Amino acid sequence: MQEDKIYEYAVIRLVPKVEREEFFNIGLIMFSKREKYIRFEFHLCNEKFQSMKSKLDYEDIAQNLENFKNVANGQKEGGPIAVLEIPERFRWLTAVRSSVIQTSRPHPGKTKDLDATFDRLFDELVK
Repeated sequence: MQEDKIYEYAVIRLVPKVEREEFFNIGLIMFSKREKYIRFEFHLCNEKFQSMKSKLDYEDIAQNLENFKNVANGQKEGGPIAVLEIPERFRWLTAVRSSVIQTSRPHPGKTKDLDATFDRLFDELVK
């Protein structure tokens, strides 16, 4: 029988006007220390983005999300944070910040299949 894997995940949010605290979900990050697993995906819907009537630039936000993904995946393009161990990268990415890209608090869970759980959560919370 396959053993349950413990994981944490956080929802990535776009907060176009930080002072109004309005946001919509645009991505998900999940990690499992024991499994040495981290996954970051985002879906930036242009229609939702435009509906927020923000002065933010869509391409700038998309590039920032790519940078977050580089950090999560340990890519050299992610800079010095990207070379840290997976738990440290997850903690850095999910740190509280008052910027237009924020995350929810991390949530714990157990699963037998990390990728299937990620896909389910992404579909439920982001798409």
